[in-house]
Amino acid sequence: MAPTLRFGIDLGGSKIELIALDAGGQEILRRRVPTPQDDYLATVAAVAALIHQAEFELGQTARIGIGTPGAISPASGRMKNCNSTCLNGQLLQQDLERALNRNIRLANDANCLTLSEATDGSAAGAETVFGVILGTGVGGGVVVRGHVLNGANAIAGEWGHSPLPHFQFARAQADRASTGQHPATGEAILHPWPSPRELDAAPACYCGKKGCIETWLSGPALAADHVRYGGEELPAHEIVQLANAGYGPCGATLARYEERLARALAAVINLLDPDVIVLGGGLSNIARLYDTVPRLWPRYVFSDRIDTRLVPPTFGDSSGVRGAAWLWND
Repeated sequence: MAPTLRFGIDLGGSKIELIALDAGGQEILRRRVPTPQDDYLATVAAVAALIHQAEFELGQTARIGIGTPGAISPASGRMKNCNSTCLNGQLLQQDLERALNRNIRLANDANCLTLSEATDGSAAGAETVFGVILGTGVGGGVVVRGHVLNGANAIAGEWGHSPLPHFQFARAQADRASTGQHPATGEAILHPWPSPRELDAAPACYCGKKGCIETWLSGPALAADHVRYGGEELPAHEIVQLANAGYGPCGATLARYEERLARALAAVINLLDPDVIVLGGGLSNIARLYDTVPRLWPRYVFSDRIDTRLVPPTFGDSSGVRGAAWLWND
């Protein structure tokens, strides 16, 4: 008989967190340890030790799901796209299964966030859910009918490394905005996807491209944009606080961020048409996003009405680790 206890592991760059869920999805244990820095073998050993200790405390064997900052390449079985770079190129799942002597399930951390919220969180019951991480980086995940959509290349939802905007089209249109009619209101619209200033200021991304969504919508990107427009060097959370207090330059920076987020999510709606979009990561705590962004995205969504809901995560920072446990939701 399969164990009813589920462990979710969030393998982060600074910490490894474990949560234990009983058969009804209730949390019964939580533990965390520091992540060994730049040491792959020590990281595998730390994950295994955390699991063994938790099972010893609870007196039960668990099914294990692990959320990682990357994905398994279908071509090689090795990790790719991890910002914890010591994991890249490693056979992480096989090495953990060998250390634990059992099968495990492993998914990208954004997929885990999305699965958690689609299972028993803000998007519970929705057929198609897109989850977003807005933090130090930007990621995305897709859950359809309660199951993670991985994709043929294991990159479904990798929204952070799509362009904002499409620069070839934008450069041809930047000096003469296309005029059309809004499908909902019939009003004339003069909204090219980019602004001319964005064309010239597109930031470089660590992936080797320029102008990725991550370079506009991460926390560091928000801070860099504030400086780009003549503001002080401030962390993202202080910019938000000052904007909410009525300080004009920070208010303008946050308004630019909201418009870009609306534009980027409109592209997701046009492609995927999800029932719910859930935000996660540190910037998901900006309360005004949930009102402002849906008011802005009709400019760019190709529909007469938009029923997609934009919601905060029910479980906050715990969504990722809970979602790893829900990888065993069958």
